Amino acid sequence: MGGSVRNVKSKGEIDEVVGSGFPVILHFWASWCEASNHMDQLFSHLSIDFPNAHFLRVEAEEQPVISEAYSVSAVPFFAFCKDGKTVDTLEGADPSSLANKVAKVAGSINTGESASPASLGMAAGPTVLETVQELAKDNDSSKEKIHVQPGLSAPVRKRLQQLVEAHPVMLFMKGTPEEPKCGFSRKVVDVLKLEKVEFGSFNVLSDLEMREALKKFSNWPTFPQLFCKGELLGGCDITLAMHESGELKEVFKDHGIDTVDESKEKELGEAKGGITKSTDLSTTLTSRLESLINSSAVMLFMKGKPDEPNCGFSRKVVDILRQENVHFESFDILSDEEVRQGLKVYSNWSSYPQLYIKGELIGGSDIVLEMQKSGQLENILHEKGILPAETLQDRLKKLIASAPVMLFMKGTPDAPRCGFSSRIVDSLRQEGVSFQSFDILSDEEVRQGLKVYSNWPTYPQLYYKSELIGGHDIVMELRNNGELKSTLSE
Repeated sequence: MGGSVRNVKSKGEIDEVVGSGFPVILHFWASWCEASNHMDQLFSHLSIDFPNAHFLRVEAEEQPVISEAYSVSAVPFFAFCKDGKTVDTLEGADPSSLANKVAKVAGSINTGESASPASLGMAAGPTVLETVQELAKDNDSSKEKIHVQPGLSAPVRKRLQQLVEAHPVMLFMKGTPEEPKCGFSRKVVDVLKLEKVEFGSFNVLSDLEMREALKKFSNWPTFPQLFCKGELLGGCDITLAMHESGELKEVFKDHGIDTVDESKEKELGEAKGGITKSTDLSTTLTSRLESLINSSAVMLFMKGKPDEPNCGFSRKVVDILRQENVHFESFDILSDEEVRQGLKVYSNWSSYPQLYIKGELIGGSDIVLEMQKSGQLENILHEKGILPAETLQDRLKKLIASAPVMLFMKGTPDAPRCGFSSRIVDSLRQEGVSFQSFDILSDEEVRQGLKVYSNWPTYPQLYYKSELIGGHDIVMELRNNGELKSTLSE
């Protein structure tokens, strides 16, 4: 103890410390994960503030036995132990929750109180405290954010404007051009290299505030995002399509973007299909890796087998693929050291698992999980022909079921485009009902299709647990009779 973090490499070490009965906080991390690195700074500060607790750090992917024992499937991950047993866990980058849970285990603050800078002690520097305060604000207002998309502050908007205009061609990506952290970012980097244009980049994983703010600034929910002369061109799919059609070259030409000279082209290196050419691997191994990658439309390189994963990260991807009802093949990289090390070089991706779709690297567990949550994974599986094309009826069912209380309206809750929609929004808010909404003016296919699907010819339409409640008149009648809230919480 004594205010330091100890790196552990065996379950025996941990069992011995946990068995002592003292408070123990475990941080499962990965050096390649920006969120892990940021949270580890706070973890180290907290070890100074709580010298009577043990702070242990575990390299999650390098210690599969320990990760398995604590059910770790994503990083950063924290386990809190006291009196010889695990009493709490925390998954994800949430500084305020980490501070609260550490203090709770160490017995310094009251349960349920939000961590404040004072509760973190003097060791936590101003940068860490600022991060905690900002994320605490985000967490406190998370319910409101379901309905409200607040505007960007003038300083944030100004900074974003400066960033998108920092270079004539500007790419907001996960990772850096030299070390992309997702397959989509890598593909856009490769396209820009093939287009022979100089470009600037910004790693959105390095700045959570800018990452979320840029989504609102550009009205584009995913990354990468490619800008030309301050104007958004689009994400990975659009960039690839523009490149293949020759339109991207024309856009650059129209905006006066010069191509790099041959000497710079050599520095950038040649790339194609998301995998660098200059791998220095033998022809035999390269051929074998390509054969393995393309041996199935969906191919997972993992630790262990689907029914017996040897790490939580691999299990997470297996679970996701099964949830998506995807047929996939796998390769146990623990069974072949040549493939294990060679594929890292071939794909320029340093960890496992690695998921490939139609021979293209998608990414690891964190990327796949994020894509599943955003719906991007399912879209790709449909686009690549892995899953049957989604019908309008399938899409409507998913939209209706996307929230317990779902309102199809004209406009948004903060900017309704008709009085009927506005009154339903006001009624739901006054009753304290959480809901999500869909602007039917933004999608003509949904607007017309939902009328047929629901057999209800007008809007708004309110649904509860996928069942149609009705339109404006019915909702107002329920509200006036005092039955609205009870109807939406049965």
